[in-house]
Amino acid sequence: MPEIVRFYGIIIKMFYNEQLPPHFHALYGEYNGIINIETLVLIEGDLPSRALKFIKEWAEKYKEELLNMWNNQRISKLPALD
Repeated sequence: MPEIVRFYGIIIKMFYNEQLPPHFHALYGEYNGIINIETLVLIEGDLPSRALKFIKEWAEKYKEELLNMWNNQRISKLPALD
């Protein structure tokens, strides 16, 4: 699964051939989650609330780019959260 970005020990990955809705995977240590790109809701997983807060903050900034990656099936690197 291609990696999009790493920040604060969080790894964001996407595999666009998966089932809808458009989503990305977030890994943080032994935790992982699947986040809906459009709503930024945790669909599945067990991420700590602080990590999920950072992930949502980052994803809000890059929501359009994430949706474009999903729809165009082209993964690219994005900037980390500052």
